[in-house]
Amino acid sequence: MADPVAQTDATPRQYSGVERAAVLMMLVGDDEAAAILQKLDPEEVRQLGKAMFAVADVSENEVEGVLDDFVDRARERTAIGFDPRPRIEGMMTRALGAEKAESVLARITPAQDAGAIELLAWLDASDIAQLIEKEHPQIAAVLIANLEPSVGAQVLELLPDGIQPDVLHRIAKLGPITQEAIETLKLVLSKRIGLGGQAAGVVFGGTREAAKIMQSSRKSTEQRVMPKLAKIDREVARAIEEAMFVFDNLLELDDKNLGTLIRNIDGDLLVRGLKGVDEAARNRFLGCMSARAADGIRDEMEARGPMRLSEVLEAQKAIIQIARALAKDGTIMMGGGDDDYV
Repeated sequence: MADPVAQTDATPRQYSGVERAAVLMMLVGDDEAAAILQKLDPEEVRQLGKAMFAVADVSENEVEGVLDDFVDRARERTAIGFDPRPRIEGMMTRALGAEKAESVLARITPAQDAGAIELLAWLDASDIAQLIEKEHPQIAAVLIANLEPSVGAQVLELLPDGIQPDVLHRIAKLGPITQEAIETLKLVLSKRIGLGGQAAGVVFGGTREAAKIMQSSRKSTEQRVMPKLAKIDREVARAIEEAMFVFDNLLELDDKNLGTLIRNIDGDLLVRGLKGVDEAARNRFLGCMSARAADGIRDEMEARGPMRLSEVLEAQKAIIQIARALAKDGTIMMGGGDDDYV
């Protein structure tokens, strides 16, 4: 945050938005200020706290200016107040059907109050792992699914090796969380963290959430967990792998590894796969080929004309599978977290 503009007799001191908020925070009582801080995320608390120190020397006239500005802004806000949930739920249900609407609303409906799960954002991964390692894997799965993927990956890695595949499987299979499950979560966290019966804003996981967690994990963790997960549920493991690795990831290969991959792809398959990418991505592939081979691919793509999207996606999926197989046997190297490779 920039330093406040210096005040002169001719130029009144100007405050940024966070500084105006800091002035207001200094004017309210400690209980009210604490209640406001509880509604903020960690970064907002840090920014507001820093600003409160910066405005400690605010003058009486400047306080009046901040208050006047606050009142003016408050008057601009609409006076209409109602609970929008029934109307939004009705619109979603009519547009999407009950099942899809429930899935969407579970992700977008704001939590009623800050609760135990939000508190996890303030804890280290090791603290969270200790919090849940002795709980039922379903509890661990829900909590990890509610973390940022990078933090969730760290927590998963800190759990005992034997339960990691089961927890990842449960994350991938999570659906809408029942009220009974939420109550169980509140009870577990209140015992461990010391909170009362506050509502917890819970989201549910799924294949994409599980894939994000694996993408943020070290490659050694992926190599250990995914084969074990495949033994539990092959379809879920395959779905996670497909969500973890998409065609655009191939563009991250260096020229040597991308060239090796291309030499292992049938020309017809490459033509179909490249029909679905933009010019920059296409040139990235063709740039790793000889000029003659690249011209041949371009000519073949032009001669084929429009292709069905499903055919292009099937070709790209097949190319991804080839890349994963080559990475698995060490023919090509694909970068992973912490300089690990597969």
